[in-house]
Amino acid sequence: MKESVRAAADPSDAEVASLLDRLAVSPDSNLISLLQDVQEKVGYLPAPALHQISRRTRIPLSRIYGVLSFYAQFYTEPRGRHTVRACRGTACHVRGGKRVIHSIENLLGLKDGQTSDDMMFSFETVACLGACALSPVVVIDGTYYGKATPRHIEKVLQRLAAESAKEAP
Repeated sequence: MKESVRAAADPSDAEVASLLDRLAVSPDSNLISLLQDVQEKVGYLPAPALHQISRRTRIPLSRIYGVLSFYAQFYTEPRGRHTVRACRGTACHVRGGKRVIHSIENLLGLKDGQTSDDMMFSFETVACLGACALSPVVVIDGTYYGKATPRHIEKVLQRLAAESAKEAP
């Protein structure tokens, strides 16, 4: 699963400026919505973009970083093409979630919070995914997999890797 499919490239200052122009960033912009829009387009929130956002919105950089550190949805490092979130909450834990997490770690060669070198997968554990009746739960690219087993999640991840390999140039 370690085949390289794309390289992470930081956007240039000109690319960031163009994006912020298209988003009509101004002191009246809603910071959280703006950060979400930039992250959706770039894949994460690189420091040069945050500096430009600070200048254009007149919001101190320290306040922007305060928002980034408060909300778990924001990332300041490049993320993989596929995001794998495994629940480590109580219901999932007692129903075998730990085995599922270990299986994901072994299969992807990643620990919580890491992204694969080939930028294919990012893995993280979360306190709760809000689907305790389906525990253990894993969310991959927004799709919930309830009553997850190591084997089922392994099949899903292998399928994603194979599909991504076919798309590679």
